[in-house]
Amino acid sequence: MKGLDARGRRRPVSSGAKGLDRLALLGGTPVFDAAPAPYPSIGPAEAEAVMSVVRSGSLSAFYGSPGDKYLGGPLVRAFEEAWSRRFGVEHTVSVNSATSGLTAAMGAIGVGPGDEVIVPPYTMSATAIAPLAYGAIPVFADIEPETFCLDVGAVERALSPRTRAILAVNLFGHPARLRELRALADSRGLFLVEDNAQGPLAMEDGRYAGTVGHLGVFSLNYHKHIHAGEGGMCVTNDDRLAQRLRMIRNHGENVVEAWEVDDISNMIGFNLRLTEMSAAVGLAQLEQADRHVGAREALAGRLSRELAGLAGLTVPAVRQGCRHVSYIWAARLDARKLGVSRDLFGKALAAEGVPNSRGYVRPLYLLPAFQRRTALGREGFPFNLSQVKYERGICPVTERMHFEELLGLETCASDPTDDYAEKVVRAIRKVHENRAALAASG
Repeated sequence: MKGLDARGRRRPVSSGAKGLDRLALLGGTPVFDAAPAPYPSIGPAEAEAVMSVVRSGSLSAFYGSPGDKYLGGPLVRAFEEAWSRRFGVEHTVSVNSATSGLTAAMGAIGVGPGDEVIVPPYTMSATAIAPLAYGAIPVFADIEPETFCLDVGAVERALSPRTRAILAVNLFGHPARLRELRALADSRGLFLVEDNAQGPLAMEDGRYAGTVGHLGVFSLNYHKHIHAGEGGMCVTNDDRLAQRLRMIRNHGENVVEAWEVDDISNMIGFNLRLTEMSAAVGLAQLEQADRHVGAREALAGRLSRELAGLAGLTVPAVRQGCRHVSYIWAARLDARKLGVSRDLFGKALAAEGVPNSRGYVRPLYLLPAFQRRTALGREGFPFNLSQVKYERGICPVTERMHFEELLGLETCASDPTDDYAEKVVRAIRKVHENRAALAASG
């Protein structure tokens, strides 16, 4: 049969191939003839939940003063209680975004001017900016190349007498080495805070990511596994941290006397409150969490199984004892083995109709705030309290992953039907099989 060798295997397609066999970037027909359908994350349950709140006439029920409404309305409280039950924690404190949650977490653990917080450089900017809100100094530690999460050895090397906390990110839905990081934090009298924005239901050794640290923060942003448009959830088993989170969330300066708080440091509060409407949507989403997370996990698993073994492409790792919920399917490309650059491979894949990212976010220490050492005010505060450096090259693994190797597919974006999965696999294989022609074209 034409196109097959004597053993029935498909022959590599030459640069002169036409139609479906020729790369779309080189004039062929793309695998996807239309943009993939978005993931259908909102349905009748969420619509009815919102309308029920609208009919009630109370879209938010917080008061910023002492009293029974200081902790929010009935749906906010119900959502927090349901979240605590699901994740097996003592306290859940809702906020209006995970960014707000990270900021509140830094205030709750008591960081102040000149304190150091160890953070990874490969994450959304809010992770590293949160310490700055209280005048603390982010110190960047490098990542593991397999999971893109904090390297424990790099964290140990970054410790100093000024270190107050470790802020770990469970990036792309894979847990960091949480048990090891918690042991390290406890041995040094530090706090471990988890940024678990991308990892709801991820697990390490039978424990949910987000619950191993002293405090964990989840995201309800619209493109996450489960969402409320915007919102965040902070979880902890520490009564004192929970109280401080609730005060920072809602004008804490007004209740320090009524709540008989002795330590009022960082208790100048904000308005980080979640609305009843968002809580209603969040409750409906939480009830469907297994379906929403499982769909993305199944898609990533299929991609990894069917693409494993391709020369120059390494599918995402899953560390033993972990559940990876695959917010992003993050493969690694070796340009030398592929014979084509990561960027050209990604452009060819995009031309086949598969959106992808070459790298994730630039290493955060390259942001202007760190390069210019300017955050609060005009005098360089809080960087003028520290000699920490933010030069290119301080986290070489991160830079290699971002600038050379990582190729990401956002599994939360598209409806993960069998047809979609089959076409993504076909598109990646098509680009891989035609990489010689692709390299020649570039």
